[in-house]
Amino acid sequence: MADANWEDVVDLPDELDDETAQDLYDRADEVQDMTGEVCPYPQVEAKKAIQSLEAGDLLVQETDHVPSTENVPKAVEDLAEANVWKSGDGRYQIFLRKR
Repeated sequence: MADANWEDVVDLPDELDDETAQDLYDRADEVQDMTGEVCPYPQVEAKKAIQSLEAGDLLVQETDHVPSTENVPKAVEDLAEANVWKSGDGRYQIFLRKR
């Protein structure tokens, strides 16, 4: 059996390339810095922010907590479409577009 790693157990939403992530980040309607925060705090803050946005608006949540890249999109899946950008150095951006 091959060695498992963290990527094998986290079901990430669609991942964005660097250029698309930067373009979307520049046009975000709201950015939340959740660096250093762990679940469930990022999910709670994402839900609150999404509810205050208009349909089509974009929320970007920055995190270094890998489970948030799966848990946040699941927590708001009825309210927003999600994509994730992975920096490669342990930082992530979760892009949530309100439905």
